[in-house]
Amino acid sequence: MLSQMASLLVEVVAGFFAYTLLARFHFQWLRVPLRNPIGEFILAVTNWMVVPARRVIPSLAGFDLASLLLAFAIRGAAIWALAAIAGVQPEPGRLSGLAAVTLLRYSLHILVLAIIVQAVLSWVNPYNEMAGIFNALTRPFLAPIRRFVPVMGGLDLSPLVLLVILQLLFIPLEHLQAAARGIAF
Repeated sequence: MLSQMASLLVEVVAGFFAYTLLARFHFQWLRVPLRNPIGEFILAVTNWMVVPARRVIPSLAGFDLASLLLAFAIRGAAIWALAAIAGVQPEPGRLSGLAAVTLLRYSLHILVLAIIVQAVLSWVNPYNEMAGIFNALTRPFLAPIRRFVPVMGGLDLSPLVLLVILQLLFIPLEHLQAAARGIAF
């Protein structure tokens, strides 16, 4: 029972910080302005880690490597802690594969959430200040699909097509994660 409680706490804390660091990475990669309520929250939660890490880990070609590597380190530490709680010694070299696959899944989760929120806001309140944030997050992924999927009857079906594509991407990632989990511990 205590091990389950400890595992839950590790998953919640590590997941919160990993998702927030990945969101920061995506915001900066996709040039989403951080001067909004969501961006301010992300900065408030992650600045204490990212600012010192940037002294050692510079950005590369517009990619915020400090945020990405911190998310990777947190996820790796969480996997190690979960294995230790389970009484298993993970293989350090292979643990990184599981952390990387997990971060890919987290990135897809962020994109799925952004697509759903953007679609709902476009129907409910397209002039909401948050709509611009979610449009900026999803535009690079929706633009290629919009070239092939026309608006039909006033409905833009490209978010639906992208959600199906993302669901298809989750399938091999789940298999990779299961394989890495079996290898890591």
